[in-house]
Amino acid sequence: MSNHRRNQSGAVRFVPALKAVLFCTLIGGFAVGYVMQKNKIFELGQQIGGKQARLEKLRKDNQDLASNLATLQRPMYLAQRADKLKLGLVQPQPHQILWVNEPASPAARTNAGPVQLVQSRP
Repeated sequence: MSNHRRNQSGAVRFVPALKAVLFCTLIGGFAVGYVMQKNKIFELGQQIGGKQARLEKLRKDNQDLASNLATLQRPMYLAQRADKLKLGLVQPQPHQILWVNEPASPAARTNAGPVQLVQSRP
């Protein structure tokens, strides 16, 4: 048997070792790729969670600002603010109000010509 091994070339004995090294390298490469992919998925999940939290905060802020805007646009608030700033603003007299009559639909508006101002008294 030892005589048979001596007759084999070095390349023939090297092939199984090379196959084992290539196979282990392939398995190791797949393992590293799998871990890297799982890590990337985790990072993307963290980013999504952060973006969703920021979106909820922005929605809440937007809702708060819309509520604040609605409060600031109330006629009673505007009247109080005008009185506080002493702007001298008063309610218009009925004869100072102009009523505008417009057609109901956009198609009727194009056929009717220009809009006319009509002064009427309620």
